[in-house]
Amino acid sequence: MKSKEIKDLDILIVGVGGQGTLLASVILGNMALESGYDVKLSEVHGMAQRGGSVVTHVRISSRPVKAPVIDKGGADMILAFELLEGFRWVPFLKKEGYMFVNDSRINPMPVIMGALSYPESIKEFFEEKNDKVTLIDALGIAQACGSEKAVNTVLLGAMSSILPFPEEKWIEQIEKNVKPAFVELNKKAFRAGREGNK
Repeated sequence: MKSKEIKDLDILIVGVGGQGTLLASVILGNMALESGYDVKLSEVHGMAQRGGSVVTHVRISSRPVKAPVIDKGGADMILAFELLEGFRWVPFLKKEGYMFVNDSRINPMPVIMGALSYPESIKEFFEEKNDKVTLIDALGIAQACGSEKAVNTVLLGAMSSILPFPEEKWIEQIEKNVKPAFVELNKKAFRAGREGNK
């Protein structure tokens, strides 16, 4: 996909608790802010415990951002850390929008408890939309880099390949926002995600 110029850029980052969605949002938001853009970051849905749905709205603009929340059909991009979470938020994507989706599933509590079944056709749904969706084995890439916890920076790396921010700006924010012991691992994961989607 061609690099997207920024005048107004609305991105939803969706996943479940414990996947590092908020860290990804902070890295993206701070990088845009330090690059001279106005940024609004809003975690409007979320549960503190591991496994709950977490959604962060990231609004970036060359003008002052008024509303912190992205409307249905208003997202330029959706970065989905899990298949079902990505599927739930498809209605928020613009017609010309684009998604990066982690090709893995985490069963929500109703599925774990046996009250509901995990929809089996979600992956096929995304595969049929390959002009708008990139499915990524982010978990496998993260594990190859040294830790499954680096899924968030793998996905950021993939998304960064179509945004007009230089690689060094992303790396700088990883260095600023990731705990020192995990900086090199996350830089490696970010570059692996970025190189895989050029």
